[in-house]
Amino acid sequence: MEVILLTDVDKIGLRGEVVDVARGYARNYLLPRRLAEEATPGRVAELQRRDEVRGRQEARNAEQATQVAEVLGKTVLRFEVKSGPTGSLFGSVTTTDIADEIWRARKIRVDRRKIALDEPIKRIGRYEVAVNVFEDVGVEVKTLVVPEGGELPPEEELEAMEAAEAAEAAALAEAAVEAEREVEAAVEEVEREEAAETEADEAAVEEVEREEAAETEADEAASSPAEVEQERN
Repeated sequence: MEVILLTDVDKIGLRGEVVDVARGYARNYLLPRRLAEEATPGRVAELQRRDEVRGRQEARNAEQATQVAEVLGKTVLRFEVKSGPTGSLFGSVTTTDIADEIWRARKIRVDRRKIALDEPIKRIGRYEVAVNVFEDVGVEVKTLVVPEGGELPPEEELEAMEAAEAAEAAALAEAAVEAEREVEAAVEEVEREEAAETEADEAAVEEVEREEAAETEADEAASSPAEVEQERN
């Protein structure tokens, strides 16, 4: 089933792309969560017209690219996002978001595949995002990722927040490792106790067997004279 993605979906595609997915996946996951919409002929045609309009604003040669790079070099993109107390985003800023914001702010089309992000931005902060405008023409675009309804704190505070989050994550990881060690130790103790109980049970069985063997031997020894006398008679 073909759908139009309304947001970037990991391992499926980027926002605005028409992708072919299993009908059940679309009906049960993508559509109910408004991550995608059905790719009707009308909506697909509308997307194509939009891309054609934007495409006319894309640099087509080195001279145009240089002009675009100059404009983007003076541009500051701003994203207001929901974030936690340590600066982590409740979501992320992706190449799709950056390409859309460049279009909104400057009416310049940039192929999101030419925006260099190793991974989506997941923290508030000040970023320099590299954009390959055309062949050997590139530019770094200033990008601010700001907490919703607020402003960016000084760089030192941002670094302290990131360090605090890293320390908290390390502490949680260490706690998880310690908990795993405790579980392993508890399992080993139970196994040792079970092994000791098994050994004790086996020893008890062996003791009973020895006692029974001794009793049998004693009975046989006690009955032997009578049997001998009976043989004589």
